[in-house]
Formats: sequence, structure tokens, C-alpha cells
Amino acid sequence: IGNSSIGDLENRRLYKEMLRIRIVEEELMRYYAEQEMRCPVHFCVGQEAVSVGVCQSLVHDDSVMSSHRCHGHYLAKGGSLKGMVAELYGKSSGCASGKGGSMHLIDLSVNFLGATSIVAGTIPVAVGVGFSNKLRDERSVSVVFFGDGATEEGLFYESLNFAELHNLPVLFVCEHNLFSVYSPISVRQPSSRDIYQVAASMGLDSIRIDGNDVETVYSTTQSALDSVRSGNGPYLIEAMTYRWVEHCGPNYDNHIGYRTEEEYLSWREKDPVATFEDKLLNESTASKEFIETTKQQIFEEIREVVDYAKELPFPDSSELTKGVYAS
Repeated sequence: IGNSSIGDLENRRLYKEMLRIRIVEEELMRYYAEQEMRCPVHFCVGQEAVSVGVCQSLVHDDSVMSSHRCHGHYLAKGGSLKGMVAELYGKSSGCASGKGGSMHLIDLSVNFLGATSIVAGTIPVAVGVGFSNKLRDERSVSVVFFGDGATEEGLFYESLNFAELHNLPVLFVCEHNLFSVYSPISVRQPSSRDIYQVAASMGLDSIRIDGNDVETVYSTTQSALDSVRSGNGPYLIEAMTYRWVEHCGPNYDNHIGYRTEEEYLSWREKDPVATFEDKLLNESTASKEFIETTKQQIFEEIREVVDYAKELPFPDSSELTKGVYAS
């Protein structure tokens, strides 16, 4: 057994969670071609280390909110895989009753409070949750995930300002994957400005890290949470990462010209799952048998869940207008 500053058991757990998200996503990408999932999907393949490193640092009472690319956050926080897949198939037992689809996952039982397709839309809501936690004198932290595109919305600045002004227990996690749909960061923000430094200029503690290194994400998040729980106010983590497939959908789109094959391949070499797997093997923290067994178990799990979801009923037509307006 190799040595680790985090611990071998934790490292195997981090690996299993990343691997589960990767296999689930890639299997769903394959099933999506069958045209039975009719909601838009935003996959997080290549970004698993951020989801896992952050969410595995949390306790049950900490809450998480997310954006349109939410599958990894939902699963890493403990959301039901059956509920998620049923939701993608639009079935009545989906986690949002089959009405929300991929971008609107929710599981209150694990304090995953929801996701939205509106860019930056959950940031102020998560701040409101943090405000509630403070008013109730609770130690729970409100965590919100968003992409670099969300930092160009007014809601981002207003939320950081309010959170810092009121010293709220909020952890902002920016998954900086370099693109907003097809627009690279270079045409959207000046090169002289860094997102984490914007947060620092507003008074927040902040840091930029390698978002493809799950150990770094995990240990950084734990330090940030310690600071927030100690009453030091909100914290922002800017995690540098990269999405492998198209902005919306299951396909690879390097051929359309907004990014080069060379850039994509350079990030593939930083694959958070494969590099961490190699590390565990090299340090004898995990065996090849453990890894292969784990992979097989996850493949069996997702295939059983898809078969299960396909057989479920769709919502009854009487459900169409329920929950749309307050009574």
C-alpha cells in the first residue's frame, strides 16, 4: 500500500466516484443515439475531478446547486442514479417527476437543491441558502457550481458582493473549461484578468487550482470549507478543466473549428480518471483486479438502470399543469 497525504481509502473512494461518473456519462452518450432521451444533455466527461473532489469533501447537511452541466455534481453529492436516468427519459419517477430533464436535476434527500439551464441562475439562490444558514446559526455550507461563462453575468458580481458583505457560508466553485458554448475565453474576457482575482478584489478568499487533479481539488476544498465554517466568509475556487464533447449533446465536435484537435488531445493527456488510475496502480494503492472489478460493477449498474428507466411510465397528462403556479 502506497503512502498518500490524503489516505489510501479516500483515494480509492475518489477514484471510484470519478470512474462511476465517467462510465455513466459515456454509456448515456451511447444510449442517447437511440433517440429515447429527448431532453438536451450537457455531459461533463473530462471534468469529473471537480465534481468529486468538491462533493466528497462535503457533509450531508451541506447543500449543492448546479448549472446546466450538472450530472457529475448530482451523482457526486449522492443523488439517485435511477432518479437521474429516469428524468433523462422523461419518466414520472424521475428526480424532477419527468418534467425537468437533464438540466433540472434535484434530490432534496441529499441536499442537492437543484440545477438550472439559466446561466448563473443558481448563484444568487445558493447565496440565499447561505444567508438562511447564517440566520439559523447553522454550520452548513452552501456550495454552487458554475462555468466561466457565468462570471460574465451580473448575477455573479452581485452574489459575490452580497455574500462578502454579509460574511456568508458560501463556497463558489467555477469550473473553468475555457469555453462558453463555442466562444473561447480569449474572445470573452481580457487576458490580464483572472476570475479568482476578480473574487479576491471583492474581498473573498480565492484560489486557482488544477481542476483535473482530484487530490488537489479535494484538499483545497477541505481547506476552503474549514475557512468558511470558521466564520471567515465566502470562498471561491477556480478549477481549470476541459470538456471533451460538444457543449450540448453526446458527440465530439472538434471538426467545426472553434477548437483544434491538438488542443483537445493535449487535454486528453490530462484525463483526470486515467492519470489518477495510473497513480493508484504505481503506488500500489489499488490493484488491477480492484479496478477491473469496479469498472464491471459500474457498467452493470448503469445498464440495469437504463433498462429499468425504459420500462417506467411517462407522467400522466393530468400532471401537465401541476407545480407550474403556486396555489
